[in-house]
Amino acid sequence: MSDSPENRILVVAPAWIGDMVMAQSLYKMLRRKSPDSEIDVLAPASTLSLVARMPEVTLGIGFKPGHGELNLSYRKGLGEKLKERRYRRAFVLPNSFKSALVPFFADIPVRTGFRGEFRYLVINDMRMPGKSRLPRMVDQFVSLGVPAGADQPEIEYPQLTADETNLAQCLETLSLDLSRPVLGICPGAEFGEAKKWPEQHFATLTSQAIVRGMQVWIFGGPNDVDTGRRISELAGPTGRDSIRNLAGKTSITDVIDLISHCNLVVSNDSGLMHIAAATGRSLIALFGSTSPAFTPPLSTKARVVSENLSCSPCFKRICPLGHKNCLNGLLPDRLIPLLDAQLNGASE
Repeated sequence: MSDSPENRILVVAPAWIGDMVMAQSLYKMLRRKSPDSEIDVLAPASTLSLVARMPEVTLGIGFKPGHGELNLSYRKGLGEKLKERRYRRAFVLPNSFKSALVPFFADIPVRTGFRGEFRYLVINDMRMPGKSRLPRMVDQFVSLGVPAGADQPEIEYPQLTADETNLAQCLETLSLDLSRPVLGICPGAEFGEAKKWPEQHFATLTSQAIVRGMQVWIFGGPNDVDTGRRISELAGPTGRDSIRNLAGKTSITDVIDLISHCNLVVSNDSGLMHIAAATGRSLIALFGSTSPAFTPPLSTKARVVSENLSCSPCFKRICPLGHKNCLNGLLPDRLIPLLDAQLNGASE
């Protein structure tokens, strides 16, 4: 690591997993423009481990305050400490005032970010989001890396690297094997119930996959353990030996490695959807209350499935109409041909 600050950059990263994955497109663009640059990423524990799988990142820096906490003294102390890195500029991806404080206290000369929350003092290179010009979140992130008003640069999709050594350890520890094709399902969504495909639908799809000779791995965090258990139960006794509920048993990096060996992944609009897309696996992304126009899976191997109802996207955590037809009405039968196509392609 060089002591020269000539091309040293600090990025204040998002706190959500999906947003963090999409931010890699900015890192790719910065590295393409300046191959010898050093890109340090400041991130909370919830997303910090992802940078280990992003080769564009030089250094990941942990950030302790929880979501919504100001903790001014901590931010000031961290900023003072980061002065030693002598960054030439900073990119602040979250839109809050407090997210820009560390670069401000670190005396970074150019601090780039979007307008929001009284940031005129702490952001001195202010940008306007302009959703008509920058419709997707990834477009907005990447636009920060070029001068204001410049043409939008080419966007490279995120690509998370897998670790075969860690994969082998996960397979052993979790008693998994790759002797049969794997369907990975991601039935959770931290934002709320309105983004979740019904457990019964996941169970029906799971049963159909098992009949076709697949095994099923259920991915998720601690909050998804019960969801995974219910899907396993609803799938019936025939799938008892073919379903593994991995929710709550894996780290984010474990999930990257395991998903990278799935034949197909079916996911709600969630952080794991973005991870699956960034591993290059075939992916079916289920959208209901949210919009693929803003945060689509960034992969040529991803297929978005949606009912496209007049009441969606509503962007609510709970269906305001009480029926959640955008996902309840999206029946597993629509996914079976995609499942068969993937299996037939894998066997050719």
